Formats: sequence, C-alpha cells, structure tokens
Amino acid sequence: MSKRVLVTEELADRGLDHMRAAGLDVDIQLGLSPDELLVAIPGAAALIIRSATQVTADVLAAGTDLVVVGRAGIGLDNVDVAAATERGVMVVNAPQSNVISAAEQAVALLLAQARNIPQADRDLKAGKWNRSRWTGVELHGKTLGVVGLGRVGVLVAQRCLAFGMRLVAYDPYVSAERARQLGVELEPDLGALVESVDFLTIHLPKTPETIGLFDAKLLARAKPGLRIVNTARGGIIDEAALADALANGPLGGAAIDVFAVEPTTESPLFALENIVVTPHLGASTREAQDKAGQTIAEMVVLGLAGEFVPFAVNLAASEANATVAPFLPLVERLGRLFTGLAGGVVDTLEVSYEGQIADYDCKVLTLAALKGALGPVVDEPVSFVNAPAIAASRGLEVKESKLAATHDYVNLVELRGSYRGRSTHVAGTLYGKQGSLRIVGIDDHVIDVPPSAHMLVVRNSDVPGIIGKVGMILGDAEINIDDMVVGRTNSGQAALMALSTTTPVTDTVLDALRAEDGITEAKAIELG
Repeated sequence: MSKRVLVTEELADRGLDHMRAAGLDVDIQLGLSPDELLVAIPGAAALIIRSATQVTADVLAAGTDLVVVGRAGIGLDNVDVAAATERGVMVVNAPQSNVISAAEQAVALLLAQARNIPQADRDLKAGKWNRSRWTGVELHGKTLGVVGLGRVGVLVAQRCLAFGMRLVAYDPYVSAERARQLGVELEPDLGALVESVDFLTIHLPKTPETIGLFDAKLLARAKPGLRIVNTARGGIIDEAALADALANGPLGGAAIDVFAVEPTTESPLFALENIVVTPHLGASTREAQDKAGQTIAEMVVLGLAGEFVPFAVNLAASEANATVAPFLPLVERLGRLFTGLAGGVVDTLEVSYEGQIADYDCKVLTLAALKGALGPVVDEPVSFVNAPAIAASRGLEVKESKLAATHDYVNLVELRGSYRGRSTHVAGTLYGKQGSLRIVGIDDHVIDVPPSAHMLVVRNSDVPGIIGKVGMILGDAEINIDDMVVGRTNSGQAALMALSTTTPVTDTVLDALRAEDGITEAKAIELG
C-alpha cells in the first residue's frame, strides 16, 4: 500500500508529478478548515503546506502516522517545529526557492519608486498626460543602503551594483571581509546609514528585535528625500510612522510589498501618491512556485524513503546520541544569548565541551550553537543542515575543543569569541536528575540562572543601590522578574546582573536603565 501525502495548498504540477512517480498517493484537499484538517490528517505519512495551513500541536497529535511536514517556501511561522521534533516528525522547507524572485521584486519596486511608474500608468489610463508631474530620479550615482545582507540582500546588492550605485550596508553579523568581497561598505550604526543614503532596502528577519525597528524616531533621522523599499516582512516598519514621514517629510517615497497584517486592503498608506504598494508578491512568480513545489516534493520523497534530507530543519536533533541530546536546547539558547551579547558577528566562534560530555561526538551540539547564534539575525530559517554554509557566507569560523576534566561541573559547555575587540563568553550546564538547563557564566562572571524566553543582562559599577534601581525601573514598567542573579568575577566583584522576565523588556525601559548612574550597559535578549 502506497504512503499517502496530504496536500492542503496549491503546489506546482512538477512537484505533484514527482511524488506520484515515486509511488506516493497524493491526496489534494485544498482550503481545509482547522477542524477539517484534524479529520483529514490521520493516516497521512506526509503533509505539504504553504503559508495558510496552521500545523499546530493538535494537528501533529492527530497525525499519528505522520513522518514529514513539508513547507513549500521559506518561512516556518505556521509550523510548531518544537512539537514536531518532540513527536519525531521531520520538518522540511524550500529555503532557496524564492530568493531570486524576492530580490527581483525589490529591484522592481526600487525602479518603480524612482521613476513613478505606477502613478504615471494610472494617470495616463485616466486620460492625463502628466510628464512633468512624474519626473523621477536616476539610480546611477546614488547611494543605496542595504539593511540585512542575507541571501536576498546580497542578490539585491549585486544587481544594484550594475546600476552604478554606491552600496552601504547595515548588518553587524557580516564580517568586513565578506562585505569587501561583495563590494559593499559596512555602516555599524543604522541611524547613521538612514541619515546618509538616497535609497534604502530592507532584508531582515521578523524577530522581537526587528518589529517596529523603523519607527518614528528612526524615520525622522532620514536624509531628506530618502526612498525606502520593504520586501522582507510586514511590521519591521511602523506603518503609521511611515505614513506620517511620507506625508510630512523627510521621506521622499516608499515601495512596500509586505504589511503588518495580511491580507490588508485598507491603510493610510494607500491614500498617498508617493508610495508604491503590492500585495506580498515577492515569491509570486511561476519560477519560484515551480522550484518550491519541486524542491519540497523531493524532500518528502527522500524523507519517506528514510534517506538523507538536505533541507530538514530538525533532522539532526532526532539523530543525536542519547547522552548528547539533552544538551541541544541548552546549547541553542547559549548561541542566541551569545549573539545578543556580542552585538555582531565574531571572526571565530569557539565552542568548548568539558567533563563527561567531552567523551562523546558533540558535532550536533556545535551545529545547535551555530543555529542559535545565527537564527535571530538572518532572513531565512536556520537548520542543523544549512547553519555551516550560512556561517561561512558571513565569514564566521567555528572551532570545537574538548577537555575531559572540569573544575566545578560534571559537564560544561562554553562559547567564546570577540567582536570589535570586545570578548564575549557564555557558559551553561544541566543540573540534577531532571537535567534542568542553567546558564552559569556570562563574560567570565559566575552566575546561575535558568534560560528563559526574555532575558535582561545589566552591566554596572560595583556600588550600592544598583539592584534597587533596576527593580524599580522594571516595576514601574509592570515587568515582573522571574529570576535574578548577581554575577561575580574571580576577584569577587559584582558588576553584572542577569534577569529572567515574564514579558519582553522594551526599548523605553532599556533607555531608562542606561540613563541611571552606575549602569554601563543593558541588553534585552530573546531566547525563544
């Protein structure tokens, strides 16, 4: 009896034919409601979706025969990957299927905005010959700011070089050498970039740190006449602030393909003449859909055959040694914490294993560290499979070391590296019979705090009253503290606090902390 593959959204014929040729029973049921999906999923060995179908823990529980979930595209926001991993269900995507289409959409919008093409088209079709009204500007000789040098950002940069543009990029997680190879200047300060460029294109992932990044305060710093293009994710630009900056200055124009809420048919942006809008068309090409369908079909066929699956997101986790596997969530969180503290890409990430764990193959843990370190800062899902390639593209070298003996712990995992001459260090271990996750070191300060979704790290002078100030500021902002520990150096100085909070610490609260005498730095880090 052939294995059944449930397809709940449109998939290119090439992909469907590939699965049928492999002997699979392709069951196409489009537009299922959540309740209907729960009825249809039992007995399916694979589920193929795009962006509309929500693969929740309940869906995974109902899919008792499920082996693979395939997302015909890049994003995995609609898949509960953690629940799938817990149930041993492989999750795969098609990470390279739409990058060219997305890059070309960004360039198309850049040109459309520069030359007022949609506005002129609309006027002429309405019987108006307005040559002078829609006079545009050339791209040649202008400065383009590229915010995010992931796959799509790099493709856009390469294409805009051909127009004779000067390229300046903001991406603290790309090395200077990598930027030089791309013909791009790096600008370490996003505000300074906004102040100096003529055009700006956004290619960032949507994370707690990037939501609302382009707010009224940042847009107010824009060079007069700046034109902004966003084909990345909705919500990165505050749409109300954007509308105000377009209507009243300093922005000269914008071209937007993505919105905070989709679908959307009403927005203050739509009434403005100096903006070009499209309904999230970045991946909407025949070629992208064809590649996504073919790629995901190939991954599903490989997964159901028990063969290696190149684009598996959670494959390596299920194959880890039983002794090593419990450390995976700890090490991935250490990677996220490391990136948040470093604030940029280190030349070398040193991962060391001490104690009993050093006797085992820890390569999967090193991949987990990379996955955690890169996940918050790149514009595609990072998996155990693609993490090394993404690290290499950003000039990040990874070194692994082992030491059989450790002084204070049965097992210890440490990450070290330096960015712009400043060293960053994090360490963690598992405690007790339950294997509780603990962060036990930050920048060589000894601490003991469980990793949580929302972390706050404060550096301060070793003077009385700092703990009270931090507690009062968080309390005034109605942010509860779940855990707090004061870290001490080997010499006994208390100059660092690590806190777990119930809700994210906002930029406003961070500014208030940094303004206090005795506090030298405050960073909010989301560990997920």
